[in-house]
Amino acid sequence: MSMTSREVVRRTVRFEGADRIPYYLPAEYGSDFHEVNMNPSPDARYKTGVDEWGCVWDNIGICWLGEVKDHPLKDWADWDRLPKPDIRDPRRWAGIEDARRQAGDKFLIGYGISLYERVHFLRGLENAWIDIVDSPVELERLIDLLVDMNLYVIERYAQAGVDGLHFCDDWGLQNQFMIAPEAWRRIWKPRYARIYQAAHAAGLSTWLHSCGHIVDILDDLIDCGLDVIQMDQQENMGLDELGKRFGGRITFWCPVDIQTVMAHGTLDEIRAYCGRMVRVLGRSTGGFIAKYYPDPVGAGHRPEAVRAMAEEFLRLCH
Repeated sequence: MSMTSREVVRRTVRFEGADRIPYYLPAEYGSDFHEVNMNPSPDARYKTGVDEWGCVWDNIGICWLGEVKDHPLKDWADWDRLPKPDIRDPRRWAGIEDARRQAGDKFLIGYGISLYERVHFLRGLENAWIDIVDSPVELERLIDLLVDMNLYVIERYAQAGVDGLHFCDDWGLQNQFMIAPEAWRRIWKPRYARIYQAAHAAGLSTWLHSCGHIVDILDDLIDCGLDVIQMDQQENMGLDELGKRFGGRITFWCPVDIQTVMAHGTLDEIRAYCGRMVRVLGRSTGGFIAKYYPDPVGAGHRPEAVRAMAEEFLRLCH
């Protein structure tokens, strides 16, 4: 009897050996995952409009997500006036108990709240970087608020039978880490560890989306208890280098590199890269989950390229 999707993902993440590679592909190709989130989520990213914190979002008309154009916490003196979403508001959790039933035998992944992106959404990127040196007490107070929100999220997700906790924090520039790694280790690392330890204690695996050049902290994230890293780029760090340094120690949940191979490669090059990812990032007991990029138009991916990737991944996964 073949394993359920939930079993396949869980065993892959734990390096316990599954009977195939799990996947998260466009709807017509299928997925081993079902997703759940708060409604509304305090970490919602808008195309246009104003979110719960007062961040003003706008969009240039290409991507399906916007970017923050006006930051509500430009001055720490405004802290007491900043709208702070009530994570315990029952309306946010209406229907969450039905998520496990809706997921059926799929792996149920729930979304939390970012610890870095939400900071610079509120403060602005330049201010957030300056805060590391000039206002560490205020910065850590904000991050701790986000940590406490995530701890409550974990509690509610565990009660609802969610399998994994996932949130997004892009930490990398194209060719280097965004801040000094030592500052990350001092300020953010213990707070990631607190969330990941709580998630594991509640029976949830831990998942993080982080793009850019992030190899400087991957060892630290593994040390914190991160189970799955979701990155959309590999070539800026080197696919072989990622596999050599981190393969077998963390599970990679990735599409074909969205900036290089998917954007500019031939269909044969895309198919070949799929195979390389499976061989280099994965191990016989697990460590790799196939993925697609959910905004192919914004990334400049041709429909035939997406189709080639999805079909090849599906072939390799079975």
